[in-house]
Amino acid sequence: MSWFSDYWASQCGNPRGFVGRIMTWAMNRVNKVMYHGIIESMNPSQGMKILDIGFGNGYLEKLIYRKVKCSIYGIDISEDMVKLASASNKNGIANGDIHLSVGDCCKLEFEDNSFDIITTMNTIYFWNDTVQGLQEIYRVLKAGGVFYNAVLTKESLDKVFYTKNGFKKFEKSEYVELGRQVGFQNITFKNLGKKYGLLIIYEK
Repeated sequence: MSWFSDYWASQCGNPRGFVGRIMTWAMNRVNKVMYHGIIESMNPSQGMKILDIGFGNGYLEKLIYRKVKCSIYGIDISEDMVKLASASNKNGIANGDIHLSVGDCCKLEFEDNSFDIITTMNTIYFWNDTVQGLQEIYRVLKAGGVFYNAVLTKESLDKVFYTKNGFKKFEKSEYVELGRQVGFQNITFKNLGKKYGLLIIYEK
């Protein structure tokens, strides 16, 4: 069972191949409350520039672009997911509004103060360096910008068999401490589902 749980955890952190496609499809449905929690909290306008970190199959990009035709950038460490998300967002890409590429949140290849909004969902558990990732997000976020970090609660993660290895799990107080460590001062929480997930909202 250990090898299977480790493999499944690695697919969560870096979806690839056929299994990665199936997993992200299933997660879209399981985590609908989290996706819509981000969308409902955001207030994007046409002139905004948004970055999504760890976009998977590009489902959030589709939801955002359906709401408003703004400029959306996305990075993911999986080349397979870049191909899959690009296919499902081909209209936005063709219009020059959506830009998807391979990338690492700990080494963002964007200039300082580039984005109005940054989003991520269920990725922070897998970052090589949590503080460095948050520092990079803070750096590329504009003054007055907002970072939406949607996560499963530690209690929810502890109930899943494959999160024993390969997942960094954080309490609410740790999310606050990490955010303040890199410069975020206004940090609030929104519950997603009944003790299922959290939306941590960091304002710069």
